[in-house]
Amino acid sequence: MLHEILLVNIKHYLHNQFDSMDIDYTVAALMFPAIPLMMTMYGNRYHTLSALIRKLHDQYTFEKRTPPEWENQLHVLNNRTNLLKYTMGFAAFGFLFNMTTVLMLYLGSIQIARLIFAGCCICMIISIFLFLQEIRLSNKALKFHLSDMESMKKDL
Repeated sequence: MLHEILLVNIKHYLHNQFDSMDIDYTVAALMFPAIPLMMTMYGNRYHTLSALIRKLHDQYTFEKRTPPEWENQLHVLNNRTNLLKYTMGFAAFGFLFNMTTVLMLYLGSIQIARLIFAGCCICMIISIFLFLQEIRLSNKALKFHLSDMESMKKDL
């Protein structure tokens, strides 16, 4: 009985908070500079990663040389490209939701605009978490290179 009363009170509180949330063009406008900057940063990382993959491919194809830790590097590079793909996808959906929020505000559909803006925020949060995972994998790849250098140093 107490559990049900508590749930009803929480539901009522959240409903009141949601209804009292003011959303206007300035809220959506805050996201406009942030999202393209994030997408540019993600794109730069993707470009750098693709250049590294092309370099490794050329080393293998033309020079018939395989770097040490080849399998580990390929696995990490594959995971990083997949993570960046999803990172950019969620950022793109965040931008799309942000634009749709502005459209719904223009049409006067405040409740729908609130829900869509929440979707924008959720997409951007997921995008940031995926990007953090990509950074972690990038550090893992750098550790492979450092271990190679350590082994070469010991051989000298």
